Amino acid sequence: MKRSDLIELLVLAAIWGASFLFMRLAAPEFGAVATAAVRVAGASLFLLPLLGLREGLGDLRTHWKGLLLVGVLNSAFPFALFSYAALSINAGLSSILNATTPMWGALVAWAWFGQRLDGSRMLGLALGFAGVVLLAWDKASFKPGGSGFAIVACLIAALSYGVAASATKRYLTGASPLAVATGSQFAAALLLAAPAWSMRPAAMPSAHAWGAVALLALLCTGVAYILFFRLMKRVGPTNTISVTFLIPVFGLLWGWIFLGETLSASMAAGCLVVLLGTALAVGVLKLPSTTPPATS
Repeated sequence: MKRSDLIELLVLAAIWGASFLFMRLAAPEFGAVATAAVRVAGASLFLLPLLGLREGLGDLRTHWKGLLLVGVLNSAFPFALFSYAALSINAGLSSILNATTPMWGALVAWAWFGQRLDGSRMLGLALGFAGVVLLAWDKASFKPGGSGFAIVACLIAALSYGVAASATKRYLTGASPLAVATGSQFAAALLLAAPAWSMRPAAMPSAHAWGAVALLALLCTGVAYILFFRLMKRVGPTNTISVTFLIPVFGLLWGWIFLGETLSASMAAGCLVVLLGTALAVGVLKLPSTTPPATS
């Protein structure tokens, strides 16, 4: 990658890492569903004019069924689950669990498209799940006040992202990346509107919470999608997916700086195991070949 691409990749990781911080700040006042609804509505308002300027609104009509499905799987459902998790676990842990997304994506692609899983990928899946167990071992209490349900919510959200990746490949191949980003956010906004209204907060959220959810919508969703798809076009999916391994670094950093969160030894170890397993599962890292070289 060029230096400018690397800088853009780091900026994207920093922005997406900050999303867990903003959810921690917004969700206690808005509630999980309303936080997700305001996030996708704000992102839609930001992205729709950009798509219109590129004369891409026709893609929304052509691919509306696929966009509706991806809107559920890639935005409405996981955003609400991560916002729910933000009520009881810290930003750093959420960002680490989010890093299992490519691992789930590899598993879904194997089940849906028959994508081959070689030894490296199988080992990666096993390591990734072992890392999750290590992370959750002393935290996953399902008693009142425990964080077990929040951890499960993060893992289901990451699985949803993985299914969304295969659904996008299956149903939205003909749509432009910006149309997929815009249409999925708009569909998610429509789907969450009624639940968010019925579960709206009893008191008006503070300006502090509104600021957090505005940054979540405009920066962490609208701007981030533009950066993501621009990188996909310039450096390809394999290089772009490396952002997944950088997000926990920033999630932990922002949580430490702004929320006073700490990183325990078990959390650090679990993070490393998850990232190593995910890198193997998606093919970023491979085990050395044991096949002897051919002789003449």
